[in-house]
Amino acid sequence: MAYQTILYDVADNILTITLNRPEKLNAFTREMMLEMIDAFDKADADDNIRAIIVTGAGRGFCAGADLSAGAATFDRTAQPGEAPSRATAKSEADIDWSDESIRDGGGLLTLRIFKSLKPVIAAVNGPAVGVGVTMQLAMDVRLASENARFGFVFARRGLVPEAASSWFLTRAVGISQALEWTMTGRVFSAQEALEGRLIKKIYKPEELIAAARALAREIADNTAQVSVAMTRQMMWRMLGADDPMEAHKIDSRAIRSRGASGDAKEGVTSFLEKRPAKYPNKVSKDMPSFFPWWQERKYN
Repeated sequence: MAYQTILYDVADNILTITLNRPEKLNAFTREMMLEMIDAFDKADADDNIRAIIVTGAGRGFCAGADLSAGAATFDRTAQPGEAPSRATAKSEADIDWSDESIRDGGGLLTLRIFKSLKPVIAAVNGPAVGVGVTMQLAMDVRLASENARFGFVFARRGLVPEAASSWFLTRAVGISQALEWTMTGRVFSAQEALEGRLIKKIYKPEELIAAARALAREIADNTAQVSVAMTRQMMWRMLGADDPMEAHKIDSRAIRSRGASGDAKEGVTSFLEKRPAKYPNKVSKDMPSFFPWWQERKYN
């Protein structure tokens, strides 16, 4: 896929995805959604990529959905080219709510990021509102510039939070903070985002990308990629577990599998020999035989 709305740059085992509509503050479109999903697919298939940074071109991270369609922006029944179906019926009584075409585009993206086998770092360089902030919730670490602003503005547009943020946001910041931000819909500063645990740290604008790359570099230079992929999925998916026994089941299988791997042998040997490790296993072909251990949920 030739990208029109994002930049895809790999350097020193780090992929930087840059939202690239600076004249629109990188406002989100369906094309951007499809391109970002494709970029994450490519990244998972490339063993050379050890970590991903997502940032924005120009002075914004992402200003939310592109509102160029005006009042009809979010009205699926008014979209040009929409074929009549039970998903686009005028009357809600006639809508087939399980139809795939109803699915929220921001949610398609966050669910893809959630499944990523590579760690994902958000480098929030400027305003991030609406889907511009909810897309970040499936990323693992969020760093922000002093120029960053955040806003879960949906209630101020007659909407509700999307991109599966009712699952992600409460887990990141707690129910009370999540409700305050989403019910007021206000735009708030990087400092408030830090105090509310939405972001990890604030940087001067000129230091942000270097800080994100330093974190990505620490992962790329020191860890086994299969172990990182497993760890990421274990941590995210255990957020919904109803008992620690569920974590113990996966931990036990993973330790058994990883303990016999070339990575574990190299990890111990390199430590004892006081040298950098050279891990042999690759995400593309060496994930444990029980991975994935979950059943994919269907949209129905």
